[in-house]
Order: sequence, then structure tokens, then C-alpha cells
Amino acid sequence: MSAEEGIRVSVAYVEDGAHFWRTLDLPAGTTAREAAERSGVQRCFPRADPQACQLGVFGKPVSPERPLEGGERVELYRPITADPETVPRNDREEPE
Repeated sequence: MSAEEGIRVSVAYVEDGAHFWRTLDLPAGTTAREAAERSGVQRCFPRADPQACQLGVFGKPVSPERPLEGGERVELYRPITADPETVPRNDREEPE
């Protein structure tokens, strides 16, 4: 797809160990939210609502209205459901 025609981006989402990854060819100027909506992620994962989820590009939160550039990966982030201060850590070494 040429730059005049559009851009190629991917959309990613993970829920309960299941992964969603789709590569899309979209018109130039497509926003992060539009890409998430067009990917069909919500048909596979009903809780992955592009209107409600925080969106990011390559691990950094972005505005849903941010226009995308070719090669970028849009990610949908689920809300945190546990307080990290109260969850036991598993990375501590066990005494021998």
C-alpha cells in the first residue's frame, strides 16, 4: 500500500491469556480508535470496547483521536482490577 493510498497498522489485545493481533490496511489519517473499531477486536472480546478502553501505541498511552502512522501497533488496555499494593509479589527469592 503506497503512502498516498493509506497505512498498514496492527491492533493488539490480550485477555485471560488469549491474544488478538490483526494487521489492517487503512486510509491515511485513521485514528487509534478507528483502527481498534475496524479491527473487529470487540467481536472476539466483548470487553475490548474501543470507546471505553485506554488506547496506546507501542506501550505508550495515546489519545483515541491520534492519527496513526504506517507500521504502528495500537493496543487496547484493560482497567486494572487489583490494587498492586495489596497483591503478593512473586518475584522474591525463596530462602534456601
